[in-house]
Amino acid sequence: MSSPALSRSYDDRRARLESYFDCTASKTWQRLTSEAPVSGIRATVRAGRNRMRETLLSWLPADMTGLRLLDAGCGTGALAVEAARRGADVVAIDVAGSLVAVARDRAPAALSIDWRVGDLLDPALGRFDHVVAMDSLIHYRHTDMVDVARGLAARTRGSLLFTFAPATRPLQAMHAIGKLFPRSDRAPAIEPVRERLLRTLLMQALPQARVARDARIASGFYTSHALEVLPG
Repeated sequence: MSSPALSRSYDDRRARLESYFDCTASKTWQRLTSEAPVSGIRATVRAGRNRMRETLLSWLPADMTGLRLLDAGCGTGALAVEAARRGADVVAIDVAGSLVAVARDRAPAALSIDWRVGDLLDPALGRFDHVVAMDSLIHYRHTDMVDVARGLAARTRGSLLFTFAPATRPLQAMHAIGKLFPRSDRAPAIEPVRERLLRTLLMQALPQARVARDARIASGFYTSHALEVLPG
């Protein structure tokens, strides 16, 4: 990370995410990412996440034989599985061990996926042709998000794909309402980010890089914006 202050805020939020997804929300996410019936609100989130995953996968090569991909924040593993089916050697990592366990159980055994529990910035993971961080950075401050993107881009030969929560009025309103709940009942907050600011900070942090494709998916209670960064 670029500074001790950013490192502390990143580590603090990562610890909260680990606790939340391993304890409070483990069963909820297992159900949401399955084909089991869910409520209307959660159905919009599931549909939005499916569309976002399909979008990100469409930005990756159809044939990934011989390529190495990092699924940074793999959750229950749907994107990692599809990339491996295309021939990629996938490293799939998440802070939540319970979600990685579900992903490992759901994945076909023949696929080349190295399931890990830990920090997506761990340098021991090595270098990659492509890195995807779908909805795994949306809980971090924009400064930390850019710092993470810089760390991942330094180990990426091809493309870095990641999503952020755009600072729309509805999302900012939900973010403000969430702060009214008792601290013990709160999920780790989503941090809305202004797209123009994020692009500016990315170009400052990665002057040789280029932001290529982008796409915004809005589905009921799910809103997420994807960027394709070519490190250069």
